[in-house]
Amino acid sequence: MPIYEYRCSSCGSEFEKLVRASDMPKCPSCQGEKLEKKLSVFSTSSQQAGSGALPEACASCPNSGGPGSCMMQ
Repeated sequence: MPIYEYRCSSCGSEFEKLVRASDMPKCPSCQGEKLEKKLSVFSTSSQQAGSGALPEACASCPNSGGPGSCMMQ
């Protein structure tokens, strides 16, 4: 089961939820069902040889698709 990040359109609460494909999560704050799935960034525990690590600030940036793709440059 994947973990998804959501933002509730009703109260603005942001949360993570372990969700099965057939499940429809509810906001833990207001029990609302109008949720927006957020873009999640994954991490790995190992690094390929020869590739540089992204700076800490860029690791969670949704615009960072790897070296050379930063929208801030």
